[in-house]
Amino acid sequence: MHRLTSIVYPAITLFVVLALWHFSVKIFQMPDYILPTPLAVARTLYELFAEGLIWRHIGYTLAATLIGYAIGSALALLFGALLAESRTFEKFVYPLLVAVQATPKVALAPLILVWFGFGIASKVVLVVLICFFPLFVNTIVGIRRVDPDLIDACKAFSATRWYLFRYVKLPAAAGDIFAGLQIGIALALIGTVVGELVSSEAGLGYLIGAAAVNMNVSTMFAGVFLLALMGVIGAQFIRWMHGKVVFWETARSLETRTVS
Repeated sequence: MHRLTSIVYPAITLFVVLALWHFSVKIFQMPDYILPTPLAVARTLYELFAEGLIWRHIGYTLAATLIGYAIGSALALLFGALLAESRTFEKFVYPLLVAVQATPKVALAPLILVWFGFGIASKVVLVVLICFFPLFVNTIVGIRRVDPDLIDACKAFSATRWYLFRYVKLPAAAGDIFAGLQIGIALALIGTVVGELVSSEAGLGYLIGAAAVNMNVSTMFAGVFLLALMGVIGAQFIRWMHGKVVFWETARSLETRTVS
């Protein structure tokens, strides 16, 4: 029943939003170059898929997003674990990482393009920079908030530092890590689109930018819809992985729901 309602309720909301959108355009007689109807956007999507033009742009955006997301997440986990375990390393590195995070990535985009070119490499670098920090911070917070009594109990039985990290701290921080991963997947898409809008040879951001030049609002909406769909699928996949990997949190939430 819970799974059914989690699908039906959002579908009802989506239907209401589309209906309001459609009738608002009709009632206020808005021209297509200002706000097209949902049917016009759906027709444009069908034409893009029928012509086969959209697949190249989807593949380019997906490749840049997934590669950058994987690299950024791996680096965030590595540096987050190192900083959480070593106060000395934190003093050397943390201020620099905060400075990089505080710098607007849109301002860095032209510089990244000069260094890495107009191909997919510049988009990957931008995605790495954008999705790194949320997971980095969540990893540090998750590892450091482990119950100290539990750590002391393990040390009493001569547990090594690696054993504590692998079997105590990492499982305890898993919920925070997956929360950072879920935030990062949305930010990764943003980074890809920003890079494609600045300068690119393909991608959904490039498609939206080209459509904006021609005032083709239906194509712009189609590109935005595909980006939103990719974001939802990515977030749901991370959420599903969270339930499979951190299964004890899922069991706890089910128990709470049953009691309530």
